[in-house]
Amino acid sequence: MDTDKVKVFGAKIKVSDTAQLAELERAEREKMRAKVQKIAALGINVFVNRQLIYNWPEQLFADAGIMAIEHADFDGVERLALVTGGEIASSFDNPELIALGGCDSVEEIIIGEDRMVKFNGTAAGQACTIVLRGGTNQMLDEAERSIHDAIAVLSQTIAEPRIVYGGGCSEMLMSKAVDEAAKLVPGKKSIAMEAFARALRQMPTILADNAGLDSADLVARLRAAHYDGKSTSGLDLFNGDIIDVTGKVTESFKLKRQVLLSASEAAEMILRVDDIIRCAPRQRRG
Repeated sequence: MDTDKVKVFGAKIKVSDTAQLAELERAEREKMRAKVQKIAALGINVFVNRQLIYNWPEQLFADAGIMAIEHADFDGVERLALVTGGEIASSFDNPELIALGGCDSVEEIIIGEDRMVKFNGTAAGQACTIVLRGGTNQMLDEAERSIHDAIAVLSQTIAEPRIVYGGGCSEMLMSKAVDEAAKLVPGKKSIAMEAFARALRQMPTILADNAGLDSADLVARLRAAHYDGKSTSGLDLFNGDIIDVTGKVTESFKLKRQVLLSASEAAEMILRVDDIIRCAPRQRRG
């Protein structure tokens, strides 16, 4: 709608009297009326525009029973078109080429001090918007990173549906296997393998610490359960106990494998550093 205003940068329009000015304004209004009529002919009841909608076309939309939404976010419009099944249109001269989107209802809501437009029941499957609120920017950034990581894990799990037991169960199983293999390896290699096994047991320790539980007691009980043959035992962080995690606590196999590979590669790179060379500080004059 913004393109219908006469605003050629660097150009000047001279009129000799107010009648010509009124004629110019009338031409602009008629052009806007024609575009609004083209939009209304599509049979829509909500119009979303990326730019400003002036008062005159907004009134025309209201008279036609169409809700007009202006200053829509550019990225948000693209996502909205995707979930509603429509397409972004820049011209309305060929209505047969325009794909309209749909949803069950559109409403304006207030979250805190901000007004937002909510689209309910989108046509293309289940879509949602997550609204984060926090006291500081650091809290919001941390929450956004956590949600982004969780969504990334879900997307990777869909691509690779294999899962492993969670709650520290997988790490304890791997730690036990490495400990048993270390007993059969002579020399200093066994010491490195034992250290790797201890590193694997840090994962359930960190889980318990983050949950505010006694990590020393829980990890000791978890280790005893695995050596007692209960290979599906894991941490129940809600109740602070050891449970059978079968069908209760699972993790993505692809994520678990990548975590182990990344941690092992990082540790290997640190061990490869045999010396650190520091340059002498530059002497400052005067």
